[in-house]
Amino acid sequence: MNGYLSLENGMNFEGELFRYSEEPVIGEIVFFTGMTGYQEVLTDPSYKDQIVVFTYPLIGQYGINENDSESGVPQVKGVVMLHCPDVYSHYQATSSLQEYLTKWEIPYMTGVDTRQVVKTIRELGSQNACMNGTQVIPQSHKPGGQIKKVASEELVSYGTGKTHVALLDFGVKKSILTSLVKMDCTVTVVPFDRLGELPSLNADAMVISNGPGDPKEMAHILPILKEHILNLPTLGICLGHQLIALALGGDTRKLLFGHRGANHPVIDHGTGGVYLTSQNHNYVVEDDSLQGTDLKPRFYNVNDGSVEGLQHETKPILSVQFHPEARPGPEDASYIFEEFYQSIKQPGREKIYA
Repeated sequence: MNGYLSLENGMNFEGELFRYSEEPVIGEIVFFTGMTGYQEVLTDPSYKDQIVVFTYPLIGQYGINENDSESGVPQVKGVVMLHCPDVYSHYQATSSLQEYLTKWEIPYMTGVDTRQVVKTIRELGSQNACMNGTQVIPQSHKPGGQIKKVASEELVSYGTGKTHVALLDFGVKKSILTSLVKMDCTVTVVPFDRLGELPSLNADAMVISNGPGDPKEMAHILPILKEHILNLPTLGICLGHQLIALALGGDTRKLLFGHRGANHPVIDHGTGGVYLTSQNHNYVVEDDSLQGTDLKPRFYNVNDGSVEGLQHETKPILSVQFHPEARPGPEDASYIFEEFYQSIKQPGREKIYA
């Protein structure tokens, strides 16, 4: 059926709409610029309840497989594309993108001028959008509560490695867990609202995961989170990076349209290298807010100069705004996991929770 993508600013884009109820589909609209990786994007908990615009015109060509999902189900509210094929070419694929979206009843639109949609978002900022059979301009409101929808409820352990890592789950991607297990780690996934159980785990280190939404929604857990950050070697990824900054006294702000895609250049002042990174976030850490926190910016975005990662002056605390596990995207930054692992193995380091 013919449909409309209506933005909060009053702009409308026509296309063909595929949906599974008569209710308007409303969510924050964001875009992804990668040529591949659509399956990882659709299942990334960081995209919870968002309408994703894929800018590459040939999305769906290699189909959907059984291995590349970052969570058990799609997390997006809707999808906007130029074209959605019903055939696929990759030998590992088990269904087409069209079949996958239909199976999970994810509304999508095709035939949309995605280039103009993205130009609008870049010029006017992130905003709400509505996919519907008629033009319905969505109201302005700040989404919230996504973390509770995507985080786990139970403690679960993976791997049999010698190093025990507690992975705080705010909407963790499967690839982060896989990366840690590959480094000879036993990983216990801990729901964000069960931080009080961390001491009983006797973990060697802690990773704070990615996740959706505004990090300041987690203000109520920052005091106890700070205690654990200061007591254990800690790595924060994306939302986890922002939470480390907030817990230790820094501040965050919302970007105009966020960083999303698989080709963001980041400079690491620790190594002097520039790396291409995969990113998906709306918020960044304020550089000026870090005075007195003992956190120092180590990584910066080459395009806009925003902070992309922090390192503590005296403690083994490291954070990155980008995704070192990639999926999708380049694996340039995978060395972050090895650096974190080595910080755990420093001679003379004793467990705090013994």
